[in-house]
Amino acid sequence: MSKPDDIYDKHLTRAISDINELCRELTHCEKCAHGRAVPVIGSGHPLADIFLIKYRTHPSEASEGVAFFGRSGEAVMKGCQKLGIDSLILYGTNVIKCANVQEEEARGRCAPYLVRELMVVQPKLVVVMGKAALEAVNGLDFPLARHLDYKPGVIQPFTPASEALVTPEIDESLNDQRRKTSFWKAFKVLGEWYESLPPY
Repeated sequence: MSKPDDIYDKHLTRAISDINELCRELTHCEKCAHGRAVPVIGSGHPLADIFLIKYRTHPSEASEGVAFFGRSGEAVMKGCQKLGIDSLILYGTNVIKCANVQEEEARGRCAPYLVRELMVVQPKLVVVMGKAALEAVNGLDFPLARHLDYKPGVIQPFTPASEALVTPEIDESLNDQRRKTSFWKAFKVLGEWYESLPPY
């Protein structure tokens, strides 16, 4: 009979393989006309409890090819540290994977990548950052997913196995004190959710 650790290790090995395959496909994606832009891949633990979704890829992410590289990633890490959340249980990605693409063209073509990321990671909580990201998530063809409302700071049911937390858009929030306050007010609910998790 398999031990819980053995089962987890098998799931982790499979998730790493699936994420690596997805990253390979994404880095060679030619679905949109994006010039020399390199698609940005997700970052974090392949079986993360918390799955962060931003809408657009920003220049700092595009330069490194990794989601949440730069100010937004640093802000999330600092925020999680204050909330006592282990950064090793995070995975972050963008809806639109390239910086220099037409939004209308890219959104539908990037959506299947996001669906696959969610299916591989199987998070307990999805953090959707901003109205545009929320609209995209609500438009995904994701099994048993419920419609999410724009209610920042409120935990909502997402699938039978996961919940969602909506926040304002993080990148815009970092440039404006009022928006920054609104973002952190919603994001800090993550700490309460994390504390309520049963011990492993």
